[in-house]
Amino acid sequence: MPPRAAPTARQQRLGAELRKMREQAGLSATEAGRLISADRSRISNVEAGRLGVSSERIRTLAGLYQCPDGAYVDALVRIAEERGKGWWEQFRGTLATSMLDLAELEYRATSLTVMQVVYIPGLLQTEEYAASLFRNTVPPLSPIEVDRRVAHRMSRKCIVQRTPTTPCTFVVHEAALRMIHPGREGQRRQLDRLLEVSTYEGIELQVIPFSHGSFPGANSSCTYATGPVPQLDTVQIDTAHGSLFLDAESHLENYRFILRYAKKTSLSPKDSGDFIRSVANQL
Repeated sequence: MPPRAAPTARQQRLGAELRKMREQAGLSATEAGRLISADRSRISNVEAGRLGVSSERIRTLAGLYQCPDGAYVDALVRIAEERGKGWWEQFRGTLATSMLDLAELEYRATSLTVMQVVYIPGLLQTEEYAASLFRNTVPPLSPIEVDRRVAHRMSRKCIVQRTPTTPCTFVVHEAALRMIHPGREGQRRQLDRLLEVSTYEGIELQVIPFSHGSFPGANSSCTYATGPVPQLDTVQIDTAHGSLFLDAESHLENYRFILRYAKKTSLSPKDSGDFIRSVANQL
């Protein structure tokens, strides 16, 4: 099978975890290849996500690398065994790969914590709110491109609508509630949507008011996706050029701290609901 030309972020992550495992064992790619009768290029392609790897091969490598964490190895095996195409694949070739990778990250996560300062989180946006955002991008998008991005964003919402719902915590700053994008009536409908989703089982919504002042990470908007084991947690942050995915432990710890502090700074879920109603009534 020829190497993949453009592996997904999840395929790259599987390969990166195998590389970490090998490096922790103190083996070079050449040495690892000899252990399984493969050449260095095959090991390198697997670790870059360009080649798939069987569950049996993962367990063999984990044994050779003397990895003691069975739950971690099992989680890697489950990634390798994933079959079928996710709903996001219908957008491949028409949207940036980072948008598809974010959709898959959210879909596969065991739980999500999302913080947004300026915008309503994408998973909670109404169609008209999302369309308003996409119509104001730089450079401008064509109507077809706007419609495509809106369709993708609306499809992402399946994780808060399916049963069972993926446990999600949303931390939203007051700025996002008050910044009017689709007009006053549209913004009111968006706030009503927040109140509706906040009643769903497994969904928690908290607001940080202006009156609570600054806090660490006030300039950050991120999604913390919890994996089946801690080693597979991932942080996604928005940049001017698309999504950036982080998985180094130092980065994960930084964002865990930021999100813990943000939740501590926020109103309780009940008070947050009352606060959102108050803002909506002022529109």
